[in-house]
Amino acid sequence: MKHVLIKENEAGQRLDKYLHKCLKEAPGSFIYKMLRKKNIVLNGKKASGGEKLEIGDEIRFFLSEETLDKMSGISPLISEECPDKEIAEYEAAYDKYKELEIIYENHHILIVNKPEGILTQKAEAGDLSLNEWFIGYMLYQGEIRREDLHTFKPSVCNRLDRNTSGMVICGKTLPGSQKMSELLKNRDLHKFYRLYVKGKVRKASLIEGYLVKDEKRNTVKISPAPIQDKSSYIKTKYEPLKVFEDKTLLEVELITGKTHQIRAHLASIGHPLLGDYKYGDKSFNDSYKKKYKIKNQLLHAYRLEFPELEGEFAELSKRIFTAGTPRIFHSLEENGQKQQI
Repeated sequence: MKHVLIKENEAGQRLDKYLHKCLKEAPGSFIYKMLRKKNIVLNGKKASGGEKLEIGDEIRFFLSEETLDKMSGISPLISEECPDKEIAEYEAAYDKYKELEIIYENHHILIVNKPEGILTQKAEAGDLSLNEWFIGYMLYQGEIRREDLHTFKPSVCNRLDRNTSGMVICGKTLPGSQKMSELLKNRDLHKFYRLYVKGKVRKASLIEGYLVKDEKRNTVKISPAPIQDKSSYIKTKYEPLKVFEDKTLLEVELITGKTHQIRAHLASIGHPLLGDYKYGDKSFNDSYKKKYKIKNQLLHAYRLEFPELEGEFAELSKRIFTAGTPRIFHSLEENGQKQQI
């Protein structure tokens, strides 16, 4: 017989979902059969699987060692640790990116300023992304143990393109991850970006449209009208901060959050991002590439505004966080010929 005590990062989820993580090789039918036969019990009682786990709950497994070995794979039930290969990735990522700027941190979340050129999450095996850095950071700080990674892995909550810099929210606990996901899904967490675009933009505006993905080319297109089953509604708000001879520094509020939304939406109205070779103006970009070595879009996730929050997240209520723009933004401003808006 084996038993597991539920901790903070396992609490808040359904029992059957947790069991699927523990018994990775077991089909759902096996798990529900074991619950019906009371070979798996919750707090000493028969359970259906739909119960919501709480801190301190005890799950007992009246199963043979052989069955546990077969059904668990790598699991806390058989006291195995996270594979050394994974741990090595987390440690390598933390060592590589250990100078990253942490904007804010509490028990539940961490906000980090991601430089351009770093993946938020790995695209293929062997990548060292911000997500691996974050788990490495948690291990290094002693806030999570190797064995804890079987049932909960800290993770980033929002994604930025590799060449977009700025603030990424990371969930340190399951409640933190769940709350940030809720805020992002409901659009209660307001996200603002700083960027340079081609041309002079003198008035603030709210633009809407429909975004259509081209998965093969990893691009999107903007349509003024919906395309059945193929498009997503988008809304982008922007305001000019400084106007120069051939470009404008904008602040953009991303009201909806879709793939390449800012880049494609602004390009569709004639103001592509400076440095954006996928959606932008090649000759315009080339002139800045030659002078300033700019190779990618100048897009920075600058500010986060939290809504009113209560309970264990009250510390974040109405808080505003900013991440300073990269040095190239200031170089362009210092060397540009500014005009009145």
